[in-house]
Amino acid sequence: MSSFTSENAPANTPGDPSGAVADLTTDRLILRAWTPAEADAVRRGVRLDHWAGDFPAEGDQVIAGLFDANPAWLGAHGHRQIIERDSGLVVGSLGLFWPPADGLVEIGYGIVESRRGRGYAPEAVRALTAFAFTAPGVHTVHAHVEPSNPPSIRVLEKAGYQQWEGPSQGSAEDGEVLSYRAVPPAGS
Repeated sequence: MSSFTSENAPANTPGDPSGAVADLTTDRLILRAWTPAEADAVRRGVRLDHWAGDFPAEGDQVIAGLFDANPAWLGAHGHRQIIERDSGLVVGSLGLFWPPADGLVEIGYGIVESRRGRGYAPEAVRALTAFAFTAPGVHTVHAHVEPSNPPSIRVLEKAGYQQWEGPSQGSAEDGEVLSYRAVPPAGS
């Protein structure tokens, strides 16, 4: 099963003096919050030993460059590195673009090319989506994807997302952006 369990849900709360963000763990992955030092290494182009050879990808570089302007992205409901449990290597990242707006929160994700096709992205998206629904007031987790990116569409569909007429994201170069969403589990 690829969703997180309550014993590995992040424990930090507004009153938590440590500020630590607990990992989310799935069958094959660990979703760990970025540290400021790792974000700085990405921005400066410094390679760290615990990264896959092709990490960071372009999207990871963009996100790391936005952390200073979006400090909530480094919190419990923000962005995380995707770590392959077997190797201990960072193989991608994903995150929630926190804080939510009117109960909606957007998710983004990426896996480095060397680890694509293994099902890591849907596994990570399912786990972070389930975690997002534990946050007060979140009723929809959504993503935007260009129709010219079928692999990303498959990730969302495998993670249980469905296409919907969600909030506008502007337009892609080809003029169209698709919206997908996950709905909270029954009883939430």
